[in-house]
Amino acid sequence: MEPALPLAGLNILVVDDDDDSRFYITTVLEADGATIMAVASAGVALKVLPELQPDVLICDIAMPDEDGYTLIRKIRALKPDIYEKLPAIALTAYGDREYRNRALEAGFQTHVAKPVDPGELVAIVAELVASYTS
Repeated sequence: MEPALPLAGLNILVVDDDDDSRFYITTVLEADGATIMAVASAGVALKVLPELQPDVLICDIAMPDEDGYTLIRKIRALKPDIYEKLPAIALTAYGDREYRNRALEAGFQTHVAKPVDPGELVAIVAELVASYTS
């Protein structure tokens, strides 16, 4: 019997303006059982959010037009209040404490520096979801 995939049954919304990053994250998380919708902008993310109702949001910070900080603030302000508790991961090339604090203050639960190891990304998503369902 094969072991269960750690992300089986999870719907994850990935928001990143970089094609290669979206492909990488999607490939890694799908290999561990997640269903992914990957979009290139905050505007598209806000449009698909009500229909998708993701279990987790993974969002790049540095995007043109609207950055990840603005997106998470908008999501946290949406009605119904289910979006207040949506587990959200900030994914950014900026890994220092200042950027981490900004991400947490904006409404993300955790901050991950790019490039992220595939196993580490899966573990972070699984741990974040476990902490919200227990």
